[in-house]
Amino acid sequence: MKRLGMAELAQEAGVSIATVDRVLNGREAVRSDTRARVLEAAQRIGHPAARRLAPVGADLPELRFGVVLHKQGQDFYKAFAEELVRAVAAAQGVRGRLVLEFSSSQSPSEMAATLRAMVGRCDVLAATAVNHPEVTSAVEDLKSKGLAVFSLLSDFAQGARAGYLGLNNLKVGRTAGWIMSKTAKGPGVMAIFVGGHRWHGHELREVGFRSYMRECAPHLTVLDSVVNLETRQLTYETTLGLLARQPTLRGIYVAGGGMEGAIAALRESRPQTEVAVVVSALTGDSRAGLAEGLVTLVTDTPLEKLCRDLIVVMTRAVVEGAPENGIQHFLPPDLHVAESI
Repeated sequence: MKRLGMAELAQEAGVSIATVDRVLNGREAVRSDTRARVLEAAQRIGHPAARRLAPVGADLPELRFGVVLHKQGQDFYKAFAEELVRAVAAAQGVRGRLVLEFSSSQSPSEMAATLRAMVGRCDVLAATAVNHPEVTSAVEDLKSKGLAVFSLLSDFAQGARAGYLGLNNLKVGRTAGWIMSKTAKGPGVMAIFVGGHRWHGHELREVGFRSYMRECAPHLTVLDSVVNLETRQLTYETTLGLLARQPTLRGIYVAGGGMEGAIAALRESRPQTEVAVVVSALTGDSRAGLAEGLVTLVTDTPLEKLCRDLIVVMTRAVVEGAPENGIQHFLPPDLHVAESI
């Protein structure tokens, strides 16, 4: 068989030999449609350049990774989305495509509807969601349709979901209690903010926090938890109220989002007595809070590792099938204090 050269490829593609030379050797910029035309011609006639010109990973199967997050405007979830993009691009053995959606609220019905809307758009799904019967029902429906669902950061739909990936939230809460018991200046009260009582991860953090205080710091009383819906403004206003009404306030634990409000309130009021503060994500606000001495500890989620491990687990669920009894994939938190940033 005659060896196919640039002349044959140029003739098949309907371009000049010089253009083929530029495409193959990258001597000058070539329009994307011209490059695609040459690639198609090479594939038609079996020219050896077809493999060189094909996009990297073009011969690998495509896998659509569906992810549903919430609070699209928060720095933490912006960073989460960026790490997901990088992890999908680096997926091994497949051509990964990220299908990312954000739930517009914490409403269980809204979250359930968002999960159901992912059917047909992805091959495997992971999400942050509240633990609620409506969400569980949605996950059961998706499972019956062959779509494995993994819970992220805060567990939900136990028994129906394919697994959980995130921190061990009970231990995270106890860690917050430990540092506060070491830094609190004398007996007094502690405040705790949770995003909502349906966030399983926040409930576990609260349980861990309270249990540590009862066991190891009985001189510190934990007040009733405050639901802040993970919003800055509500946390800000409530923190100002706590500082005004609780003269023996010794600590504030923001178990979920909304920490920016607590930091702003402390910066504004500058209480006479030092207040220990533990928050749950390393962002620009919490870095500044650490540097100013307003934040004592940040228990951060290692997003890069979480996303990398998530893509491996999701790929395995599609290729090998979802684990029979589900998985719990715990990552150790990244702990940050002022001297470590």
